[in-house]
Amino acid sequence: MPSGRICDPLHVSAEERQKLESWVRRPKTAQRLAWRARIVLSCAEGKKNQDVAQQLGLDVHTIGKWRERFRRKGLEGLADEPRPGAPRRISDEQVETAITRTLETQPAQGTHWSTRSLAREMGLSQTAVSRIWRAFALQPHRTESFTLSADPFFVEKVRDIVGLYLNPPDRAIVLCVDEKSQIQALDRTRPVLPLRPGLPERQTHDYIRYGTTSLFAALDVATGKIIGACHRRHRHQEFLRFLERIDATIAADQHVHLVMDNYGTHKVDKVQRWFVKHPNYHVHFTPTSASWLNQVERFFAELTTKRIRRGTFPSVRELETAITDYLANHNQDCKPFVWTADADLILGKVRHFCEANF
Repeated sequence: MPSGRICDPLHVSAEERQKLESWVRRPKTAQRLAWRARIVLSCAEGKKNQDVAQQLGLDVHTIGKWRERFRRKGLEGLADEPRPGAPRRISDEQVETAITRTLETQPAQGTHWSTRSLAREMGLSQTAVSRIWRAFALQPHRTESFTLSADPFFVEKVRDIVGLYLNPPDRAIVLCVDEKSQIQALDRTRPVLPLRPGLPERQTHDYIRYGTTSLFAALDVATGKIIGACHRRHRHQEFLRFLERIDATIAADQHVHLVMDNYGTHKVDKVQRWFVKHPNYHVHFTPTSASWLNQVERFFAELTTKRIRRGTFPSVRELETAITDYLANHNQDCKPFVWTADADLILGKVRHFCEANF
């Protein structure tokens, strides 16, 4: 005895079959629509509802529902029907006005709209404004910062420095040099409460300042090793002493390429004369407002996150000891940062940003 419900034949035209198969193959098709297309294609092969249900792992009533919907309405029958509910009370004009005001105006004595202030202005509910913003991905409370270099030699400097990272000179060292200045020795007014199950580490929001120090650091691009020294002041005298420290760690005939920013202490006459006396040093300045090109900045970010930000230091000496110990531990198992972006990629992103926003 044949199994399964006896259904009316399902006829699928060539055009409908092509559309159904495209829904099944296309990765961005909604899953529910792709499953409905599979149901119809399987039923069009002459299979019974029970056989299709077993093949696709669905309920037999689901197969019958979409089979009948397609038989009566065609492809349009596979779309979701309007759900019952109260009619819309907000018109398209009100939605458009809410979006326009959010994008093009500001409230009185304010820099951006909130859901409640815009709701009062337009006579809508706060929930309605919130739904409109979510539907159009509007977030007036958020802001992001950006920096564009105005250096007239921006392109040339990017190509120069990125070229050092991706294709360093033979038998030469590439060092990224910079200073992390004004590192504060902060101590909390109460003891830090340790981490517990269900509770994070806790510390008081107020603190005591005991002074500052500056870290002079040079990152070896090839190995990730750090040459570092802490100084209480941030002048060209301290920078010269740091250059001497670098020079003492390398061979006398070793060529060194220094990547540095445009800070004033790097360009004073005494520093320039030091480089003249050491012709094996080659200086490469990053573009103005482009410190992200200097790889040592990435190391500074790690140092801040892992050792400084949550640390408590009752004196500057203890802060400097903590930094020195961190550098020594880092150098025992150091790894280089892998630079993957070439100059064309970086310049292309800058050009795309400018074309899209200015």
